[in-house]
Amino acid sequence: MSYEKFAYTYDRLMNSMPYEDWLRFVKESFERFEVKPTTLVDLGCGTGNISIPLAAEGLMVTGIDLSEDMLAVAEQKYSEQPSQLRGGGIRWIQQDIREWELGEEVDVAISFCDSVNYLLEEEDIVDAFRQTWAGLKPGGLFLFDVHTPQQLYAYAESQPFFLNEDDVAYIWTSELDEDRVQIEHDLTIFVRDSGSSDNFRRIDETHEQRAYPLQWLEQMLIEAGFREVHQAADFTWEQPTETTERAFFIAKK
Repeated sequence: MSYEKFAYTYDRLMNSMPYEDWLRFVKESFERFEVKPTTLVDLGCGTGNISIPLAAEGLMVTGIDLSEDMLAVAEQKYSEQPSQLRGGGIRWIQQDIREWELGEEVDVAISFCDSVNYLLEEEDIVDAFRQTWAGLKPGGLFLFDVHTPQQLYAYAESQPFFLNEDDVAYIWTSELDEDRVQIEHDLTIFVRDSGSSDNFRRIDETHEQRAYPLQWLEQMLIEAGFREVHQAADFTWEQPTETTERAFFIAKK
């Protein structure tokens, strides 16, 4: 996954993402499963759009991402927060979510914005689940979401996608491997240079995601050691159906 150049335009392109809904889901999960955490790890934290608000709630947060550039953007954003809004605290660590390790167990692990779909092999999923189980305290929660297979088929059927605004534009095409339910997104992005009304930078990005059967993911969580696993659909607490685009998992150690 290439985020080196993309990191610095990520927030501009993702400003319509439902970050408030993710944060609401996290808080509702704490209430439903009777967890009062003080420590949390955000796996695939990106530029910190979920990590930073959770720290403002008083949690001690560790943001983990594979991209050094994403973490640099996140750290800069957090440093620019007024001190009274920084809450508990954050540290940023560059690690692979299949191998992450902090040296101490945490109360909650989260991984949102379909980060798990970037794990392209079944053994990658197994490794990430086992490592997360090992990194949680007894009774800890693992919360994550995934694009469903149906959503990847919908992307393939609906592409290409276009954006054309004053400061940024893109062309986004997708190709689906139906046997693996794995999609390749190719993006050509044009971003206006700061301080110039005429010059644009071109960024070429390729991103791959794979969708897995939801029941298989649940079984892998159980085999990793989680004693309680729940599924939910599209930011609700309803069970996923054939039309679900984004499935949520809540696994308790």
